[in-house]
Amino acid sequence: MEIRKTSGLKATDIARNSGRSRNVLNRLERGEDVTVASLMDILRVMGLTLRLERAGLPSLAEMTARFSNLDDEDGDAS
Repeated sequence: MEIRKTSGLKATDIARNSGRSRNVLNRLERGEDVTVASLMDILRVMGLTLRLERAGLPSLAEMTARFSNLDDEDGDAS
């Protein structure tokens, strides 16, 4: 709900554009069970995606790969 509200998205618009009922969206926002298909449809409409990651702490190589582009974005020439 927080992301929806800060994005200025109305629940009725998300429900209509996702092809899901407002009740499904309400259940999802309350943390109740919904189908994976419903979740994916709602996320798509909100411009979000679901990413699966291995459980546990990432390795140094995984951290380096994930954050290596941050040095380029900082604009710091240090």
